[in-house]
Amino acid sequence: MFKNHIKIAWRSLKKQPFFTFLNTFGLAIGMAGALLISLYIYDELTYDTMFKDADRIYRINADIKFGGDARKYAVSPAPMADALQSDFSEIEVVTRFRTRGSALVRKADAEANVKEEQTTFVDATFFEMFGIELLAGDPTTALKNPNSIVMTRTAAEKHFGVTNAVGQDLILNNEEPFTVTGVIEDLPNNSFLRDYSLFEAMAGNEDAQTVNWGSNNYQTFFKLIPSADVESIKEPLQGFLGKYLIPWAQSFMPGITEEQFAAAGNYLNYSTILLTDIHLSSNLVAEMSSNNDMQSIYILSFIAVFLVVLASVNFMNLSTAQSLKRAKEVGVRKTLGSNKRDLVRQFLVESGLISFISLLLALVLAVSALPFFNELADKDISLPFLSPFFWLILFGGVIVLGLFSGSYPAFFMSRFIPVNVLKGGGQSSVGGGKIRNSLVVFQFAISVFLIISTLVVYQQLKYIQSKDLGFSKDQVLVVNDVYTAGSKANSFKEQVKQLSFVKNATLSSFFPTPSSRSDSTFVPEEGLTDQENAVSMQTWGVDYDYVPTMGFEFVTGRNFDENFGNDSTAIIVNETAVKVMKLTPETALGERYSPDFNAENPEFFTIIGVVKDFHFETMKEEIDALSLRLANNAYAMAIKIEAGNFENAVSKIENVWNNIVPGEPFNYYFMDDSFNDSYQSERRLGNIFVIFTVLSIFIACLGLFGLAAFNAEKRVKEIGVRKVLGASVMQISVKLTMDFLKLVGVAILISLPLGWYATNKWLEDFSYKIDIPWWVFALAAFLAITVAVITVSYQSIKASIVNPVKSLRTE
Repeated sequence: MFKNHIKIAWRSLKKQPFFTFLNTFGLAIGMAGALLISLYIYDELTYDTMFKDADRIYRINADIKFGGDARKYAVSPAPMADALQSDFSEIEVVTRFRTRGSALVRKADAEANVKEEQTTFVDATFFEMFGIELLAGDPTTALKNPNSIVMTRTAAEKHFGVTNAVGQDLILNNEEPFTVTGVIEDLPNNSFLRDYSLFEAMAGNEDAQTVNWGSNNYQTFFKLIPSADVESIKEPLQGFLGKYLIPWAQSFMPGITEEQFAAAGNYLNYSTILLTDIHLSSNLVAEMSSNNDMQSIYILSFIAVFLVVLASVNFMNLSTAQSLKRAKEVGVRKTLGSNKRDLVRQFLVESGLISFISLLLALVLAVSALPFFNELADKDISLPFLSPFFWLILFGGVIVLGLFSGSYPAFFMSRFIPVNVLKGGGQSSVGGGKIRNSLVVFQFAISVFLIISTLVVYQQLKYIQSKDLGFSKDQVLVVNDVYTAGSKANSFKEQVKQLSFVKNATLSSFFPTPSSRSDSTFVPEEGLTDQENAVSMQTWGVDYDYVPTMGFEFVTGRNFDENFGNDSTAIIVNETAVKVMKLTPETALGERYSPDFNAENPEFFTIIGVVKDFHFETMKEEIDALSLRLANNAYAMAIKIEAGNFENAVSKIENVWNNIVPGEPFNYYFMDDSFNDSYQSERRLGNIFVIFTVLSIFIACLGLFGLAAFNAEKRVKEIGVRKVLGASVMQISVKLTMDFLKLVGVAILISLPLGWYATNKWLEDFSYKIDIPWWVFALAAFLAITVAVITVSYQSIKASIVNPVKSLRTE
């Protein structure tokens, strides 16, 4: 019986190649798009699940307000690890990370350095915590001793090879000797450690051994024993303020109590987050890697579902539209003894066959599009063809899709009354016009909604890129790793400044990009021991040329000047810092602040200038309080160059570098690129929106094209009569087109308020954002109408130019 259904279904599909193609291609496009998005979502949802006991591993977060600044940190103090281990029997093991950023690495007997982008100190419990196995080395001793280092496979192969690496000597940053004690496999791309290639023993980090509860620099992870519940440690964790931090603070703020700390408006709350929740639920200060958020997952899930739903709606629409052609077939079958169940089964087999053909085409499309999608989404996803679970989900989904798509047409056509359809009566009601119209409205409402969302995302990105940041990020070249030049760094700067295309240059470790951060707490000269006067702000070490190179604008005061000998103890602050100090720009000048609290000989810094606020974090963040002070420990150099031939400029600067420090790699980036990289997730989301918005519109147009063809065919005699009575081709075309434009108009009215609400919710994440302009909605409506007109007009004009004699000759 089933074999017979397949034969009949195949024969029926071949009889109507046009509608079969529209149904198959529409479903395939929807399936392929949904498949790619599903793979992306699965990759995001399985972040860090590859680590052993990932469901028992947590990280400590810190929510702190002190000195007027409130921040949520992914880091905690160095002594947190020992406190957790000693206070909670529920904790099995604790591990800390202290990230270091990039490092220049070379073999002890080599001259040339190789840059590793991310390195970190880590405790010896690293392997026990995460269940990471060594390709070479002993996990019990690999990170036990100072100056021990573990490398990933890729990092080891750059220098020694995997099997020969252990026992070899490395030099980091031209001065730090390390011995390779282990090699691990490269960490997965969907891991928070994906960017890290060197893991240095925490025993070699002196800061990690000190008891300093005021400095939050360590990612602290702990693993619970199997029977423990994390809820049991959450409340005692809040007691760490009074138990550890306040006693530590009393050494420089005598008499301070927990009550006084809170009364001054300060707070400190420690919390926990599950390892596998970090990637999608945590975007705090000092994350170890860039994270995503659940909002984007919900948005992409919405798009995936509606791509499939749109394709299914197409199938329903086109199938019911063909019901007029198949009405007599149904009548004959019923007359010959077929019951409703047989007919439903037959039509469901047809829809299932189309679904499986569409699946094969969808897999071809997905494989073809995967490289482009991976580049777009910054992923390394592959189709898991060897996974039985993948095929189970795929075939199960296709069966459900076939039943869902074919159920309404099947039950709809099985209800036809043989007497009516065989004598030609009741045909006007066979097509199910109201249902078809509703489905068209649904399709275009989703498409218009996606158009609005895409336009808003790109307008926000455009606003971010064009907004006045308060400094000049364009034509600024940043040369990294200038510390490798040692005492020659200043010579490098001066020689670069002599180049004709260079406007200015400055040495510093901090530049106005979201990756720069160095927090300090200052207190005024009057009230040195009073925590209520404390001011928390970022403090950047700079040189004399920093302010003019960056293009900061002074509100009042002056820049650092070599002619003023006491500028070594001077600071320049921004407007936000002045507000936090409860001063005005004018009254702030001459005020003295110290970061030393109640030290015996506190060092005071005098405010000599106030600059206008400028953005040095993303637009999602409010501008923070900031101070600039003179310092010599520069990591990089920013060079302001004239617009023009950048390749030639970079080449000449590189020549200067090679003359001063031959053999050292020349690493650079442009500041505007670094700033734009901060919005990669938003840009990826926007790009994905564009692609799948186009797909949704394409699917909707396929359905509309088929319906227009059916409508024109159904009304062929009406068109013939109108032409005989004098109607022009234009009049008939407009008449046929307007029927569909009314439906698109209803879809627009539904989608506009939904689009406005959803995009405003998305914009709430930004502290600085656009007001959605009216033309976004007008353009979305115009695009929908234009696409609909183009889609329908072909069929309308084609039907209008048919000779009326041919249309009416059967009468």
